[in-house]
Amino acid sequence: MRRPKKFFSGGPRTFVITFVVIVGIVLLAQLVTHMMNTDHVAYSQFSESLTKGKIAQLYQNGQQVEGVYRDGKRFETVVPANWDYRIVERQKDIAYVILPPRQFSLPLILSLLLGFFILGAFLWTMLRQSRSSGSSGGGSGIFGVGRSNAQMFVPEQVKVKFDDVAGLHGAKEDLLDVIDFLKNPKKFSKLGAKVPKGTLMIGEPGNGKTLLAKAVAGEANCAFFSVSASSFVEMFVGVGASRVRDLFARARKNAPCIVFIDEIDAVGSHRGRGYGGGNDEREQTLNQLLTEMDGFATSDDTVVILAATNRPDVLDRALLRPGRFDRQVNVPYPDVRSRLQILQVHIKNIKCDSSVDLDKVARSTVGFSGADLANVVNEAAILAAKAGIKKSNADMFEEALDRITLGKEHKSIVLTELDREMTAYHEAGHTLINILLPDDLEPLHKVTIVPRGRALGVTFSLPERDKYSSNEAEMKALVAKLMAGRIAEELKFDKRATGAHNDFEKATEIVQKMVRFYGMSESLGNVVYKDNDQFSDETVSLIDQEVRRIVKECYDMAAKLLRDNRDKLDKIANGLLESELLSAAQVYALLDMEQPKVATLELESVEADSTSV
Repeated sequence: MRRPKKFFSGGPRTFVITFVVIVGIVLLAQLVTHMMNTDHVAYSQFSESLTKGKIAQLYQNGQQVEGVYRDGKRFETVVPANWDYRIVERQKDIAYVILPPRQFSLPLILSLLLGFFILGAFLWTMLRQSRSSGSSGGGSGIFGVGRSNAQMFVPEQVKVKFDDVAGLHGAKEDLLDVIDFLKNPKKFSKLGAKVPKGTLMIGEPGNGKTLLAKAVAGEANCAFFSVSASSFVEMFVGVGASRVRDLFARARKNAPCIVFIDEIDAVGSHRGRGYGGGNDEREQTLNQLLTEMDGFATSDDTVVILAATNRPDVLDRALLRPGRFDRQVNVPYPDVRSRLQILQVHIKNIKCDSSVDLDKVARSTVGFSGADLANVVNEAAILAAKAGIKKSNADMFEEALDRITLGKEHKSIVLTELDREMTAYHEAGHTLINILLPDDLEPLHKVTIVPRGRALGVTFSLPERDKYSSNEAEMKALVAKLMAGRIAEELKFDKRATGAHNDFEKATEIVQKMVRFYGMSESLGNVVYKDNDQFSDETVSLIDQEVRRIVKECYDMAAKLLRDNRDKLDKIANGLLESELLSAAQVYALLDMEQPKVATLELESVEADSTSV
């Protein structure tokens, strides 16, 4: 509905403001001119000038005397209370006027008008800021500095439901109690049960914590307050606590409702670290938050607090105790099925042809958040638009994944023939071990010697599923694969290059974990050796020996496999030198081997339009 137009808006308001500004400028100019052209002289100097006949005009107002010299200059002075004005009458050609005592002088009038103008303009500006900040619910005005700037959404504005959030099945189940409580509070109160006052959602950025909070409000059909914890803290002590009080006061007036505090670690970290003896602004804000959540005067209003953080380790213990954030909901990275659901949601916003295999994209994006997956889809659409193609295809998605994981292709890098050949054999070594140990390594996806990011070549594997643990054989096979790049270079060129540095670093890290954390060393046994533990020299030496032994064992295993299959190594390297990029199917065709089949995900497509995490 269109609001009626107010009179004091638009053109009229501009005219009034312009008129007031012009009047102020004129008054100010007159005052400045008067002050610049008027000399403030001492009484002795005035008497001397009067005696010598230098004064042409004289105006007296009590003890205040103003006059004009015969050369046109103005002056001001103050005469004694018993001053004999008859001395003026003795002078010739002088205009002498005695003003009434109540009459104000021009400088005084101008000063008063200017003062009233400045004061009025200041008060009008402050009042306007206060009203604007109050109407918007924020605290940006000078009179609203203690008001919370939380945004309030009425139930009609929150359209997100659980069906609109792809994946996160476990987190949804944990939040069902909160929704049930907001819908049916009497169901719990009859049994004397209390729903958790606060629920803390923990997860890495981009995994959908904020969207989950909106979905809870949408499912419960209640008001929703959203605020960032960093907006509480200001440089002025007490402002943050005042904003917390204002937020909870507004929430109780609109109960039942949900208060969502994003990045709560901004105010909820451990106390006692401030420069003022633990009494700084952040800690006062936290203390007020603790009191509002579960204090002496806490009411029983149905106000549920949801908060999000990716740093639960820094939160104060008082914030996590029962009665406050006593329930924690983990919001993890999406698994392979959840990634497929998220991709199905995002792909509805772009045009794709039938060549796009979302199942393959989902399996190749292990460790991607929902935001990362949205970036993949968007990057594929950008590539298609740049290429002038009407629909994104499988190649666009492959390129998008390569750009995000490795970086943009370096077309300006020109390698020598020897460098290209060494890179080809290096990647061929990784690829061949990947093929020869299919039971312990993830299936091969593709291999390339096109420089990307900091790598001159890359061998990609495509997981069949998300892995949450690994056995000893799988870890040793992975170390052998990492060693195979250097071994292939030595077999062909009898040289050692620097390209294996990253492989050695990863291999050493894996073996270190096998020896120190996973109990995969017969000499050290099932004992965990943490980084901050104090080891004896004998233990350090033993750990070093075991790491070297396992690395050498894996190195020897990879060397034997490559020597026994030298013809296959040469075929893969020559294929890379010719094409620069080989898919898994092309590699298996070069070696005249049958490619193992990869199981597809059994998952129905998302039918309804959705908002992804």
